[in-house]
Amino acid sequence: MFVKVCGVRTEADVAAVVAAGADAVGFVLTESVRRIEPGAARLLGAGIPPKVLTVGVVHGVPAAEAARLGLAAGVRAVQLHGGYPRSAFEELAGLPFQLIRATTLGADTDVRVGAYGEGLLLLDSPTAGSGERWDLSLLGAARPQGKWLLAGGLGPDNVAEAIIAARPWGVDVSSGVESSRGVKDHDLIRRFVATARSAAE
Repeated sequence: MFVKVCGVRTEADVAAVVAAGADAVGFVLTESVRRIEPGAARLLGAGIPPKVLTVGVVHGVPAAEAARLGLAAGVRAVQLHGGYPRSAFEELAGLPFQLIRATTLGADTDVRVGAYGEGLLLLDSPTAGSGERWDLSLLGAARPQGKWLLAGGLGPDNVAEAIIAARPWGVDVSSGVESSRGVKDHDLIRRFVATARSAAE
């Protein structure tokens, strides 16, 4: 079970995520209570082991700005979060990071992993970072195959249930491991990673 912890902003946060055994660390590079400057993300990323994927998360900016932010942050993946068109992914193709397509599940959502040229697909609640859960029964016949992450309202107390219901390749968490909005709780991070891994065994 691939586990990504998003919205990390401090050296202590990074240390907690790495020590917990997470597979990816997400830095929010655009407007958010969890936003971090690209230069700060680069410094934090320099101390992260190569086996842990560093992800720059962008929302509401053009593809060219997403590229600039990702390169400045030195991340190994850029997550285009929201209704980015296929052309945005085509514009970023060939740059030195992999792409993650993060979107909500709607009637016209293409749930084929790689349909836009992305390496990973992430399905989130309609309000990203809000901690809101969404109806996993909507997956039904629209369940993705391959490398896809489930996000939206997950935390240590419900991630096992969500994994059993949705059978994702991985999970993503942000607000569900916070003691207050934008402030990571290191104990919750440890519990989340351990519970997600146990549920997938």
